[in-house]
Amino acid sequence: MPNLSCRRNKSAVCLVVLAIGVLTSSSIAGDNSGEIDRLRTDVQTLASDDFEGRGVGTAGLEKAAEYVRNAFVGAGLDVTVAGGDPYQEFEITTGSQLTEPNTLAFNGANGQTIDLKYDADFRTCSFGDPGTFDAEIVFCGYGIESTDPPYNDFEAVDVKDKVVLVIRRTPQQKHENGLFAVAHGASRHASLTTKVSQAFQRGAAAVLVVNDVFTGRNEREQLESQLKEAEAEVLAAADQLVDAADVADADLAKSALETAVRHVRDVRDMLGKLNADPLIAFGYGGSRTGKSLPVFSISQAVCNQLLVESIGKSQSQIEDEIDATGKPQSVALTGWTAAGQASLKPVTVEIKNVIGVLEGEGPLADETVVIGAHYDHVGFGGEGSLAPGSTEIHNGADDNASGTAALLELARRFGERTPRLPRRLVFIAFTGEERGLLGSAEYVKEPLFALDKTVAMLNMDMVGRMDGQKLTVFGTGTSPVWDGWLDEFGGAAGLELSRKPEGLGPSDHQSFYTAKIPVLHLFSGTHSDYHRPTDDSEKINYDGMASVVELVDKLIVATATDPDRPAYVEVQGRSSMERDGSRPYFGSIPDFSADAEGYAIQGVAPGSPAAKAGLEGKDIIVRLGGHRIAGLDDFDLALRKFSAGQQVEVVVIRGGGEVTLTVTLAVPRG
Repeated sequence: MPNLSCRRNKSAVCLVVLAIGVLTSSSIAGDNSGEIDRLRTDVQTLASDDFEGRGVGTAGLEKAAEYVRNAFVGAGLDVTVAGGDPYQEFEITTGSQLTEPNTLAFNGANGQTIDLKYDADFRTCSFGDPGTFDAEIVFCGYGIESTDPPYNDFEAVDVKDKVVLVIRRTPQQKHENGLFAVAHGASRHASLTTKVSQAFQRGAAAVLVVNDVFTGRNEREQLESQLKEAEAEVLAAADQLVDAADVADADLAKSALETAVRHVRDVRDMLGKLNADPLIAFGYGGSRTGKSLPVFSISQAVCNQLLVESIGKSQSQIEDEIDATGKPQSVALTGWTAAGQASLKPVTVEIKNVIGVLEGEGPLADETVVIGAHYDHVGFGGEGSLAPGSTEIHNGADDNASGTAALLELARRFGERTPRLPRRLVFIAFTGEERGLLGSAEYVKEPLFALDKTVAMLNMDMVGRMDGQKLTVFGTGTSPVWDGWLDEFGGAAGLELSRKPEGLGPSDHQSFYTAKIPVLHLFSGTHSDYHRPTDDSEKINYDGMASVVELVDKLIVATATDPDRPAYVEVQGRSSMERDGSRPYFGSIPDFSADAEGYAIQGVAPGSPAAKAGLEGKDIIVRLGGHRIAGLDDFDLALRKFSAGQQVEVVVIRGGGEVTLTVTLAVPRG
């Protein structure tokens, strides 16, 4: 226990503190094998295939919520505080659903009309918005604006209220040192949502996307090369068969010939099935946050007909000219308009935090300590997975069955403890953390207990892979009490604590810190199984988890019994997170749970440019330096157009009206 001084007029509280200290000391002594068995059982259950990776929208996530609820009941917690049950429910958007009708046609000045057929000539894209349009068409190359290298497909054309036609990917792909060559992966300029955002910011009416010719041509050339090699293998095997000296050699040659023939057939089959110009499947690219505009994928055949009729050049010719010159070839397709309708609607799903409560006793009973861990993971992969293309169950034993199991064990410990602690304990298993801290953001928006009476939040996320006794604790600078308690409790547990003072970081504690609540976040470290199907329960260090539970137990007791609530301290910086260190530093914290036509923020980083300019949590940014902002993608793109030191005008929606602020951007954060 920390050294708590008995101040004047607080003798009654101090007696309670001392009594609880005695009870705490006696309760933690002895064999903890039963506790380790429970931790193992909880992790193995939550991280089993039956729970389907606890992904949003899966039945497994529902099973996990019920499992947590049952554990809270078994621990003696009150599970009726969220309207009669433990579930704080809310809806989130998980994607888009195609509806009817979806139409597209091109109309020429001479009365010519090109009617397009769905699935054959065009498709609606899920990352656009529903809507109708009838407007002039502007060809905008690859839809890129870049300062490094200098290249701008929009510089010489006006796209406001026009339909923008863009090519996928980037120019000069065949050149190792092309304009947008990168060491690994694709340039961010190749992103479909980036191209759409460029058009949206300029007031376009709709976007048409066509596959680049190079990719399909390159795939065909590679297969044709493989076919030549396979045919050569057939000839070589046939020669061996003809020249065979005996039966044994002939059998070997015959086997080699059969293998080579199968190879030829396989490659011919792939060539025959090759679609060098596949329309974008609905759902590919996900859905866009905030407001967007109709987006369609069109075939190269249709694009070529349009380009040749209007400017006398094919798409292939234009791509070759851009590759050769490194210069845009953007042009208005004079006399041609596009008329269409995109029909899609958002898909929503209900998810829920699971909450259990132990009321406090005495004069501090109306104050709250929150103990949390998220119980969701990434399901069968896809968005959030670091195993590209994998559809295996991502069991998430460490992330975050480990933190959830620790939460349940702490609930059991405190559920059987008597007398009750002076302050209320609220145990929350958060959902939607993997999609942007959605569950904790929801609780902070709609708290079951007043935030101004919430004295601290303790968070556990990935506590199952301790290397020896090494544990990282984030938020140590958010209150002056933390370091002293960590010295005492961490030392007693034999833990090697790495301390990070920042209260902002990629887990649920951040939501509480932005509400000016002191936080601690415990974390045992990353590993090669992170967000991959291999994060399984047999790799968990259960003895290490028990040490984390012991440490958090003592922190809870100290926080709940100190006559003075922990003082809140603003700490500049964050433990990680700006999206890319190549852009100037702004300091906003996204609110991924908001459904807003703009970039909604949960808060701002202390001492950041946004904080200094007066931005606040719940602001919705709608313009940045003259650029339209309808979501995080637009904000990220617009911010890259400025440099550190520049003063940028920011327009936000606050309280139903517009507020204009000036932000002085800072140097990038890595």
